[in-house]
Amino acid sequence: MPITPTEARALDAVDRDAVARTLTELLAVPSVSGSDAESDVQHLLGKQLVSAGLDVDSWQLDLPGLAASAGFPGTEVERTEAWGLVGTEHGEGDRPALVLQGHVDVVPAGDRAQWRDDPFEPTWRGDTVHGRGACDMKAGVVANLAAYAAGVRSGARLRRGLALQFVVGEEDGGLGAFGTLARGHTGDACIITEPTSGTVVTGAAGALTFTLELAGQATHASTPYAGHSALDSYVALHHALAQLSAERNRVVEPLMREYPVPYPIVVGRLQTGDWSSSVPDRLVAEGRFGLRITEDPDAARREFEERIAAVAARDPWLRDHPPVVTWSGGQFAGGHLPAGHGLRDLVTGVHADVAGGAPLRERGVPYGSDLRQYTGQGIPTLHYGPGDVRLAHGPDEAVDLDEVVTVTRALVLAILRSCGVR
Repeated sequence: MPITPTEARALDAVDRDAVARTLTELLAVPSVSGSDAESDVQHLLGKQLVSAGLDVDSWQLDLPGLAASAGFPGTEVERTEAWGLVGTEHGEGDRPALVLQGHVDVVPAGDRAQWRDDPFEPTWRGDTVHGRGACDMKAGVVANLAAYAAGVRSGARLRRGLALQFVVGEEDGGLGAFGTLARGHTGDACIITEPTSGTVVTGAAGALTFTLELAGQATHASTPYAGHSALDSYVALHHALAQLSAERNRVVEPLMREYPVPYPIVVGRLQTGDWSSSVPDRLVAEGRFGLRITEDPDAARREFEERIAAVAARDPWLRDHPPVVTWSGGQFAGGHLPAGHGLRDLVTGVHADVAGGAPLRERGVPYGSDLRQYTGQGIPTLHYGPGDVRLAHGPDEAVDLDEVVTVTRALVLAILRSCGVR
């Protein structure tokens, strides 16, 4: 679409230096999921929303109450407190025309030896900044802030409402988004500025965290025939999960066809035994069960449990000592933008207007996100944001400033075209 004079003024008001400063400031806060710094970064952002002139709702999440609520998405870390944060510019209508959402929590840094610099001391190399959370997803949070700030500096007054929602706990289930929606914050459409690697993401697959417990019978390692190894029993189950994964990936949804294994089943942690010369009497396996975008999580759980039970029924030991399956940690259903919804065309259009080149490619992603919570509440939602998701959660995570600025400029147009101008 042609850029209007109002849009041109707002685009000119995007402050590249301020984007870099704010991103550096946020990356210096080690807001690992479940840490006190999750709250610290929310309070920091709250001050920025107040300074921007938004109506700010900052509240302490009722952790026990939310955990007892129907549909609670689960958590994988303990928290003593957590905060919700929403800044709103009100306009015509009973709810915002557009929500820009981002999560502030990051995963742990991992092996520090694999980082060239301290992961929580942001390091610029040219126009690229390195640090934990750089692309996942503090760059997206900054783009949301900067896009709104540009509109304010340009003097544009929105006709309909806009909300900036910043949430905790996305990395371990989606506690923050769950609490934000439960508080009544909603909108006509939502853009989550997760890193999308130069694409627009209109569907996110689900992921269920599971725990599998097996019992054995301990004995001295010199007489293994006098007991039973829980590890030996697990081997058959591990092969069965690999087979189940292969079966589930034979039919793939169109949005997921670029991935070699779009719905993986992976055991990420295995604990067994407490002494090297004892036969282990217990094994605990924790893993991730990938879901299709449109799959019912309850049906998927039943399929998993039935496969474990079938293997156990054929094994003399497991028949009498059946494995115990529990659904622990994050429970991500899939979600997708309704077919034909105009939000996709809006985002691809504003990106083309500021970046030129080929249209954004539409795809799905093989991981859970907050998208499914918003679509589950009837809010059309997609991902569009700066950064390469392949760098997320890895050492030397990074994002390019030019990409952050491009997304910011596209969001400026998305705001003006969704909300209108008085």
